[in-house]
Amino acid sequence: MNPILRDFQTVIETERLIIRQPKIGDGKAVNDSIRASFPELKQWMAFAQEVPSVEETEENIRHSIANWINRTGLRMLIFRKDTEAFIASSGFHAIDWDVPKVEIGYWMDSRHTGQGFMTEAVEAQTAYAFSELGVRRVQILCDEENHASRAIPEKLGFKLEGIHYHDSLSADGKEIRNTAYYSKTR
Repeated sequence: MNPILRDFQTVIETERLIIRQPKIGDGKAVNDSIRASFPELKQWMAFAQEVPSVEETEENIRHSIANWINRTGLRMLIFRKDTEAFIASSGFHAIDWDVPKVEIGYWMDSRHTGQGFMTEAVEAQTAYAFSELGVRRVQILCDEENHASRAIPEKLGFKLEGIHYHDSLSADGKEIRNTAYYSKTR
């Protein structure tokens, strides 16, 4: 079936989290998290080389909504159940519906790190990818030196397939970097 015609659940719930499709108006909360986490994000994320305006973040949210509709990317926003606070952005990128496979990418508001939220979210998203999206492969790629990001697939039993040397640029585009490739397959 053509993936654009498939319906997917747009919300995942875990013990502590609501993980959902972005909605119009989410830009303010996401922007607040980018601002609060800017020094940490700048090191690893190309989108965080300059602090975006609220309008730019809202525009990005609306592009994410369009990508959900056309099934080219399934970004998800992560909220704490207890406070309803936005704490992270994640989702399914580099989707190849022919294989089928997805890549999970993520970043987190630094005010909420160290509590296992991202591990909980990625575990739930991995299960969702296999059951709801019907993929056969879930992969996570991250900078070889980003130990916090690498810890998540390692905790969740993803296989380290290898390090791809000199295959990406640093977030600021100034250095050649190595990428760690992790996967789970079904």
